Amino acid sequence: MQRPEAWPRPHPGEGAAAAQAGGPAPPARAGEPVGLRLQEPSLYTVKAVFILDNDGHRLLAKYYDDTFPSLKEQMAFEKNVFSKTSRTDSEIAFFGGMTIVYKSSIDLFLYVVGSSHENELMLMCVLTCLFESLNHVLRKNVEKHWLLENMDGAFLVLDEIVDGGVILESDPQQVIQKVNFRADDSSLTEQSVAQVLQSAKEQIKWSLLK
Repeated sequence: MQRPEAWPRPHPGEGAAAAQAGGPAPPARAGEPVGLRLQEPSLYTVKAVFILDNDGHRLLAKYYDDTFPSLKEQMAFEKNVFSKTSRTDSEIAFFGGMTIVYKSSIDLFLYVVGSSHENELMLMCVLTCLFESLNHVLRKNVEKHWLLENMDGAFLVLDEIVDGGVILESDPQQVIQKVNFRADDSSLTEQSVAQVLQSAKEQIKWSLLK
């Protein structure tokens, strides 16, 4: 029995190079069945993360590519997403060629956005990690008032989970440990600056007394 001929493989990096250059992926080769060419894998899973209040107003947002390059386009997108998701019980939506997972908490709506071919389970892991981490930082008060009071901590949490669209961490415990370490390091830096200023003041005082 004759062995079936193997489908020709693309040269390593061929599709990725085209994607990075902004051009189309290489065309299917003759004899290659439609549907067997898979989407080139990418580390850049997340397009955007944003948190809105229950009126659809932005509280926190980060965009990781140029799908919506201007603030006006971002705000219009967020408004459309909110109008289509704020009154539904679902946790996933497909809108404008994108996959969106979301979660509500009291007077907040948390959203994670990926491309249309993105695995929604990966996006949901990011969303769950974000919510659980904020739940810890905000002492189980994931609501607008406490988020606004702790916005620096919220941005630290997000930066530990996603960087440039790449998922760095999906374990809330690891995120909290890293955020606490960065906060401690920041407080030590502030303390060191205060000590330097105090030392300078003492030196000036003694130099004036001489």
